[in-house]
Amino acid sequence: MFELTGGLNYIIPIMVAVMISKWVADAFVKDGIYDAHIHLNGYPFLDSKDEYSHSVPASAVMKPQNGDPPLTVLDLSICTIQTLEGLVEGSSHFGFPCVMSMESQVLAGFITRKEIQDALRQIRSTGHHIVPESRVVFLHHMRIANTDSSVNTVNLRGFMDETPFQISDQTSMETVVEMFRKMGLRQLLVTHNARVRGIITKKDMLRHVAEIEHQDPNAIRYH
Repeated sequence: MFELTGGLNYIIPIMVAVMISKWVADAFVKDGIYDAHIHLNGYPFLDSKDEYSHSVPASAVMKPQNGDPPLTVLDLSICTIQTLEGLVEGSSHFGFPCVMSMESQVLAGFITRKEIQDALRQIRSTGHHIVPESRVVFLHHMRIANTDSSVNTVNLRGFMDETPFQISDQTSMETVVEMFRKMGLRQLLVTHNARVRGIITKKDMLRHVAEIEHQDPNAIRYH
């Protein structure tokens, strides 16, 4: 550009001005303009350069806590078409932990809202006689004894993630933060003896980080 305009004499003054501007900006603000836009737009971004001192286990950060509504899970032992439609229509969650039964709470997998919607769309496109009471099978080894021969059983094996990322409820938050950073996770399931206890999302993680920095976590809104 300087060669085209014949302004070679201005190269050094411009370089000095840029360097001084950078030093002044770094003296007042730690983050760059892109980091500032991430915070202003409310994106759940976990900076890999920041370091925090965590002294609590995962059970202290997971949802639900005492007084919170119970965790919404999908009971595979009684799952029907009506159950899947109710989850999609009655909740805004990104996904749902799947358990073998409500009594055992043993983790079987994780399914996202989009996967449920895709499964329902596939069911409707088959043209088979499907009613809201039709039972749904997600696991390859699961067998459902259907006493009503007029109600079909729908095979949706392959839609559910049978090996979701999970941690123990006593896992240190330092380990949890590293997992979110290095593996790019959106959520982590928290278990105790293979039974689901809760879930930690990236937004929960960032609110925990805000508490460490003595900020109000409830004042933070993420999109």
